[in-house]
Amino acid sequence: MKNSLLQILARVDRVLLSLLEVVCITLFAAITVILTLNIVVRFIPFMSMHWFDEILEMLYGALIFYGAAAVWVGRGHFSVGDWLSRWLPLRVRFAYRFLVELASLVFIAIFFKYSLDLTAQTTEATTAFAMSKAWLYACMPISGGIMLIYSIKNMYLEMVAILHPEAAKDLGL
Repeated sequence: MKNSLLQILARVDRVLLSLLEVVCITLFAAITVILTLNIVVRFIPFMSMHWFDEILEMLYGALIFYGAAAVWVGRGHFSVGDWLSRWLPLRVRFAYRFLVELASLVFIAIFFKYSLDLTAQTTEATTAFAMSKAWLYACMPISGGIMLIYSIKNMYLEMVAILHPEAAKDLGL
């Protein structure tokens, strides 16, 4: 039962990570096309790019936040390194990592709450397309929600490793 749950979670991780990677690659490609088009239009003025800043702002924001969520899912975020763990007993190591995940969870929970409030309460519209800025801000609570779920998952795995250190390898820790 426990092994099948881990397999399902690993499959969900791979699917979500692949989806976020596709989203990030698509956003990056769109940014590249728009920046290139902006350069071309400066030399060959065949269209107005009055919408340039608005769209670029939306694409960059989405790329940053969805990219952060992808890194969170893949546990690939940068850090100063886990130089402390090698000197700690096994259970203490997992407890230390649990506390790091708890600190991350608190930060992400605050981020999620305030980004969700911002998205829900905004009444502004963009200048060029007159679309709600909630669409610009939506990437924050979506990516924050993903990171929140994965922080809880990571805390759960660390807690299981504290209680059953022999299972740490099976948990990917």
